[in-house]
Amino acid sequence: MQSSGQKKSIAGTLLSLLGSGPKKAGTAAGPAPDGDVVQPAAGEGALENHLGGDEARNYREYEYQTVAPHVGRSMLEVGSGLGHFSEQFAGRLDYLVVSDNDPYCVGELRKRYDGNDDVEVIDLALPADIKIRRKVDTVVMMNVLEHIKDDVQALRDLAAVTEPGGRIVIWVPGYMQLYGDFDRKVGHVTRYTPATLEASVREAGLVPEVLKPINFLGGIAWWFAVRRGGAGYPDPKLVKIYDRTVVPLTRTIERFVKPPFGQTVFCVARVPR
Repeated sequence: MQSSGQKKSIAGTLLSLLGSGPKKAGTAAGPAPDGDVVQPAAGEGALENHLGGDEARNYREYEYQTVAPHVGRSMLEVGSGLGHFSEQFAGRLDYLVVSDNDPYCVGELRKRYDGNDDVEVIDLALPADIKIRRKVDTVVMMNVLEHIKDDVQALRDLAAVTEPGGRIVIWVPGYMQLYGDFDRKVGHVTRYTPATLEASVREAGLVPEVLKPINFLGGIAWWFAVRRGGAGYPDPKLVKIYDRTVVPLTRTIERFVKPPFGQTVFCVARVPR
């Protein structure tokens, strides 16, 4: 049994791993109001890239292993950034569409896939009438939906380019109790619970097949960082340490235990036939 000192030590370690430092006094956590300038989610130095780039290889593998079983032979990835996630599917897809609404990222994606006829690169800001060469059997959204105010219409637009019976895979930050300065800086409209995400999915005419919170330990660490420590954003150097220690432990635990909440909510939604 752990002593109170051990518990405080664990809490402090989690906080130090995720937090970059306390926010300034008087800074209130909450969704960015209309007109606020927020840091884009894409680009070489963007905050969100530190959560899935070279500093977090185990976390990227965690994302891939969770999503891959639900991906078919053709895929549209929304919010591809620099292409770190979609490149893991190389060789298993007949047709790939990568997209972003950040000019820097769209340019980098076009350089990456120049001359590859099996990959289409588009500039996409949802909601929108999506123009691609043909429908796909899978859409993947990794940390994208939370940026979109009209999430229901965005899902409807994606369903329109998904084959009947196809899937829309959604990975979003979980629980407004974890909403903090980081979310505001990168333009998160909200953080979801399974219930709120299910409501949006069903209103869009989709059928949720998988819907659950994941990354339980990450959620605890994030709560300590935001609520107890007032962290503004993750320190990339400490994210690397967190990635090597906490992420593998989280994956092991979640093989045996269904978490009651988590840093992330994961959903696989089916497009009706």
